[in-house]
Amino acid sequence: MTAFARVEAENLSWEIRSVNQRYLDVSFRMPETFRNVEMQLREMVRKKIHRGKIECSLRLSQHNQSSDLNINQVLLQKLRSAIQQIDAEADSSIQPAALELLRWPGVVMDGDEQTEEQHALIKSSFNTAISELTAMRAREGQGLREIVLAQLENLAEIVAEVRAEAPEIMKVQRSRLLTRISQLEVEVDTGRLEQELVFFAQKADVAEELDRLATHIIEIRSTFETKGPIGRRLDFLMQELNREANTLSSKASVARTSLQSVDLKVIIEQMREQIQNIE
Repeated sequence: MTAFARVEAENLSWEIRSVNQRYLDVSFRMPETFRNVEMQLREMVRKKIHRGKIECSLRLSQHNQSSDLNINQVLLQKLRSAIQQIDAEADSSIQPAALELLRWPGVVMDGDEQTEEQHALIKSSFNTAISELTAMRAREGQGLREIVLAQLENLAEIVAEVRAEAPEIMKVQRSRLLTRISQLEVEVDTGRLEQELVFFAQKADVAEELDRLATHIIEIRSTFETKGPIGRRLDFLMQELNREANTLSSKASVARTSLQSVDLKVIIEQMREQIQNIE
């Protein structure tokens, strides 16, 4: 879900942004000289966040950056040797510009010596920023929870309406079929007619779909009460709700039930969009 955190500490600052994504994707923008702590920072993210695209930016203040350029002579000499070897094999005399060599990772070294104190400060300030980010995500998640639960109440009301109306609908449908058959003025096998009516009743019976919808609604409410990541479980339950709503729609034998099925699918889709933002 969307969130932002900014933390300043002495000569550095962290900015962390979070946007919606199905899986966890973490990226870092930081000076190359501090890449050796990146894996530890990633682990800190994984312990607190399970979904979303997380962009982390580390900025150093100007007075913390050395004005001198220290050249890694060993690496530079290796690059020159490699270029000469390529020139000899390719029969070429094209030489790279000095600026191109300076852009090579590791050629220019940071003049400031890294210390344990610097690394500790980077990690502690990053941990603070991640905590602020997760707190903001939690507040947004609470708001989304209330929205989804309200939509779930609407869903449960429609399911209850369909369940209450189902027996009367079956009686009306049976009466209509008997009236149409009587209007044909043909001899009818009473036993066979009863079999067909039973078959029709079984085919149009939506009790099973309503039971499953009710069960899924209970499960969603229960899921919101559990601790830890729940987004993927809710995604699955949305799929199951939609499946039952589609089956209910295909079995609808009257216009009102068809409209109720449409309302169910609209609410389920609205919930699904919100749940995409829940970790």
